[in-house]
Amino acid sequence: MLKVGVIGCGGMGRDHIDRLTNKIQGVEVVAVSDPVAENAKLGAAICNGKIYENAIELIEATEVEAIFVVSPGFAHKEPLLKAIELGKRVFCEKPLATTADDCLEIVKAEVASGKHLIQTGFMRRYDRGYRQVKAALESGEYGEPLMLHCTHRNPEVGENYTTPMAVHDTAIHEIDVLHWLTDDDYESVQVLMPRVTKYSHAQLNDPQIMLLRTKKGVCIDVEVFVNCKFGYDIQCEVVCEDGSIKMAEPAYPDVRKDAKLATTIDTDCFVRFKDAYDVEVQDWVDQAGNGVIAGPNAWDGYLAAVTADALVKAQETGNIEPVVTAVEMPEFYK
Repeated sequence: MLKVGVIGCGGMGRDHIDRLTNKIQGVEVVAVSDPVAENAKLGAAICNGKIYENAIELIEATEVEAIFVVSPGFAHKEPLLKAIELGKRVFCEKPLATTADDCLEIVKAEVASGKHLIQTGFMRRYDRGYRQVKAALESGEYGEPLMLHCTHRNPEVGENYTTPMAVHDTAIHEIDVLHWLTDDDYESVQVLMPRVTKYSHAQLNDPQIMLLRTKKGVCIDVEVFVNCKFGYDIQCEVVCEDGSIKMAEPAYPDVRKDAKLATTIDTDCFVRFKDAYDVEVQDWVDQAGNGVIAGPNAWDGYLAAVTADALVKAQETGNIEPVVTAVEMPEFYK
């Protein structure tokens, strides 16, 4: 039984505590921490775990064998470095950290430790639809990928959501999963700004079209539209040399009523990717118990941060911006 401590007991943290406690096999949440005392109490009530006043104390606790980080991104670096220092395995919800420099510091610490300890929470790699597309590409039946057409639409966002968040909070998922699908790194990015929807506000250009080019020449367009109003709509089509592969949408029944034919569209990412979260966390528990990290690693977290920084710069300049890592991928991650 893997004994886990959870750092961060907000809405998503409590969702993961419930998942680890009531759905996932082979794990026990024995400790929680959150700077907001009420959140910590709510989290502990789900799992009957011990409350620690801060993340570092939780990580140092002898009864905690592995760490689950669900705190805000700006608070990730110090707990991750401490966990690496103590050799404890970590599941870290995305982002790995909020800056590429902090991500690189984490990468270098993990490499120096000589152990693969960190998994980054990019759950789309565990989604059935994306996995089906990945398997089709790997079969070789459709030839090499040439272009990808993707959408990431959300019903609405709050007034605190700004233009850069379309990258850091939204397209970050595409940044990771499309790099994984194509088995290729990004070379350059650009952002086009269409006419702004009437449902946006002064601090948000919405929608946006993000263009990414990989080192092998695959061209990707991602429509990010966070006030589309009609639902949470995720699409992905890969156009290949010998055919195209379009990701299946979640299966809902067609309903006929009032002279209309209708199909449900999800309105929430936690509904759309509920099964992916479950598969992801079970895989981490199974692998961490065996001393292995098999999912997205710290280097993937760093690559996502570098690409996100380039996209934010492209939002500001309108130019094609290069995606450049400060170091080559260490042999440790190959």
